[in-house]
Amino acid sequence: MDALGINGTGLLAQLINFALLLIILRAVAYKPIMNMLDQRAAKIRESVENAERIKQQLASAQQEYAAQIEQSRKESQAIIAQANQIADRIHQEAQESARREAEDFLAKAQGQIEREKRQAMAELRREVGDLAILAASKIVARSLDDEAQYRLIEETLRDSEKFSNN
Repeated sequence: MDALGINGTGLLAQLINFALLLIILRAVAYKPIMNMLDQRAAKIRESVENAERIKQQLASAQQEYAAQIEQSRKESQAIIAQANQIADRIHQEAQESARREAEDFLAKAQGQIEREKRQAMAELRREVGDLAILAASKIVARSLDDEAQYRLIEETLRDSEKFSNN
C-alpha cells in the first residue's frame, strides 16, 4: 500500500479516530439532536392536530352561527307578521269605531232634524191658526160678500203656504 502512497498505520489510526468520533457524536450530539427533532416533530404534529381541531370548531361555530341567523330571521319574520296582524286589527277596530261614531252622529242629526221639523210644524200650526183667527176677525169685522170672503180665504191660504215653504 506504500506504493499507492497510503500509510497503513495512519489509515488505521484515522479509521479508529473516525469510529471514536462517530461513537462520541452519537452519544453526545446525535441522540440529543434526534430527541430535539422528535420533540419538534411531536410539536408540529400537535400543532397540526390543534389546527385541525380549531378548523373543525370553526366549521361547527359557522354552522351554529348560520343556524342562529336563520332562527333570528324566522323570528323577525314572525314578529313582523304579528305586528302586521296587530296593525290590521287596530285598523279594523278604528274603522269600526269610526263607523259607529258616524252612525251615532247620523242618528243624533236625524233626531235633531226630526225635533226641529216637529218644532217648525208646531210653529207653522200656530201661525196658521193665528192667520185663521186674523182672517176670521177680518171677515167678522167687515161685512163682505161671498166673493170677497172667498178671496180673503185664498190669500190666507197662500200666506200659510209661504210660511210652510220657508
